[in-house]
Amino acid sequence: MNHPINKALRRAPALLCSLVFLSSAGLVRAQTVTAAKTNRWESDMRAFEALDRKSPPPTNAVLFTGASNIRLWKNLGEAFPGHKVFNRGFGGAEMADLVEFAGRIVIPYRPKIVIIYAGDNDLADHKTPERVLADFQAFAQEVHSALPASVIGCIAVKPSPSRARLVAQVRQTDGLLESFCRTNANTIYIDNLTPMSSATGGPRPELFGKDGLHLNQQGRAIWTSLIRPILDRYDPASNKTPL
Repeated sequence: MNHPINKALRRAPALLCSLVFLSSAGLVRAQTVTAAKTNRWESDMRAFEALDRKSPPPTNAVLFTGASNIRLWKNLGEAFPGHKVFNRGFGGAEMADLVEFAGRIVIPYRPKIVIIYAGDNDLADHKTPERVLADFQAFAQEVHSALPASVIGCIAVKPSPSRARLVAQVRQTDGLLESFCRTNANTIYIDNLTPMSSATGGPRPELFGKDGLHLNQQGRAIWTSLIRPILDRYDPASNKTPL
């Protein structure tokens, strides 16, 4: 007798296979999307690793990493004489990218000080100030789990003329970053928001290049003046002039 229950039981294996196939397809798609996002900086990471094999950077030094305003800072040695500094900035990096690649371009170098800049691109990519903070917290935890004595200097998100619409989010993000740094050991908030803001609270165009996003020499001088005291304090041995 073709009882309805028997028909349902005969259909069950086929239904189960269909569900497994759909679940697997969804999983593969999710993994593909994640991999694609992660791999967007893979060529940069491999280039850094090739450079390290050819000319290993010093350990116990000062590492700068983050987005394009770090990548384009070509005269770090001139800006911070007396300190062993090197640059591992990459393109349009976001704070989450620093978390993703901390195990490849931060921890292996065992730096005494890490100076980072990120968050600018995050806000432009519609991430919330809370998300930027959470990613920075994850970065700090990742680094300090391996290198508890390393000092992390977090440059505040700057107000940029080309992204003036984001000034409110920039201020909120910087407030969250500052609060975290004040209560987290070996983590320093570098306030560039105040000197880079006009009397009305907006960006200062004279500190930027033509694109209104990347710092010019005058803007870079402000960053240098804010960072140098940190390096002098936490890297005093490198700052001594040989006798």
